[in-house]
Amino acid sequence: MRVRLEGVVKRFGATTALAGVSQEIREGELFTLLGPSGCGKTTTLRILAGFVDPDEGEVYFDDVPVRGVPPAERGVGIVFQNYALWPHMTVFDNVAYGLRLRRMPTAEVRRRVEQVLEQVGLLGLEDRTPGQLSGGQQQRVAVARALVLNPRLLLLDEPLSSLDAKVRARLRSEIRRLQQELRITTVYVTHDQEEAMVISDRIAVMRDGRVAQVGTPVELYERPADLFVADFVGTNNLLPGTVTGLRDGWAELATPAGVVRGRAARPLQSGGRAVLAVRPEALRISDGTPADVGVPGRVALSQYLGSLVRYEVEVEGGRVLLVDVHNPKGQIVLRPGQRTTVSFDPEAALVFPEEAP
Repeated sequence: MRVRLEGVVKRFGATTALAGVSQEIREGELFTLLGPSGCGKTTTLRILAGFVDPDEGEVYFDDVPVRGVPPAERGVGIVFQNYALWPHMTVFDNVAYGLRLRRMPTAEVRRRVEQVLEQVGLLGLEDRTPGQLSGGQQQRVAVARALVLNPRLLLLDEPLSSLDAKVRARLRSEIRRLQQELRITTVYVTHDQEEAMVISDRIAVMRDGRVAQVGTPVELYERPADLFVADFVGTNNLLPGTVTGLRDGWAELATPAGVVRGRAARPLQSGGRAVLAVRPEALRISDGTPADVGVPGRVALSQYLGSLVRYEVEVEGGRVLLVDVHNPKGQIVLRPGQRTTVSFDPEAALVFPEEAP
């Protein structure tokens, strides 16, 4: 099913939760709404579910307007953050609940419940209650309960946020596998940018009730539309300064740490304030010998993480740059307090106009 929002506005008293959101979600894709708390992503999901109606604009399912259509009649499956399972019911009965409300024959209920429990890896646990399950297993029950109704649209609202890191990583892979197998159009809400990058076909980064940028994970990471997206998606080092030169799409910036150069990501003005953004993996670090050209600094912290060493390097102006050195085996690990030089290829850096606080 294709989903389209056109000029959707939603207000709660004096607060505008959505300020004219227009977006199309393609059939069969996993589309993620990503952003900080209060950006409007959960409100968008609730409007798609039919829990609230927009004040302005319209929502279409396959070109059919659904304003005023009750949630139960939309063909939508919903997975909540808190699972919302019946604690006194078994796994089987929790998953079968919606089918029984539809007065489906007993044999068909059993067949469909067993099929979906096998899909989510819970076959054999039918007689347990939620209290006898781990958090990850409870979330699988919630997913199974949504899938058993054969929804045209699957909505997931921060479904993994209450789980520990390892379980979260495993479950997001399972959700992605299921979604790809079943080809259900899915809208996934999260504030976790790593989760969004791993699980999504496309991501809408939201800010203050608006969509800041929509794109694939690669597009958002490598070509952010503005400074907010560059800072929110992944990790970026930000060096503010004054534009001292513009030529052929390149910008030179005078910063307290030194003069730096990168590609102009947006229109800039000579003499105007701007910010250079460069990823930790694009930075190089040396032992500070004079032959190395770059930004001088001092190692404040080094963290050995197995596959990489992450440095925090203090530079002039009070900035701390994060530098990721991958495959550190055989390389000299610099120690806190050691002088160093941080450099990068200008091709890897983007320069944006400075945004007002």
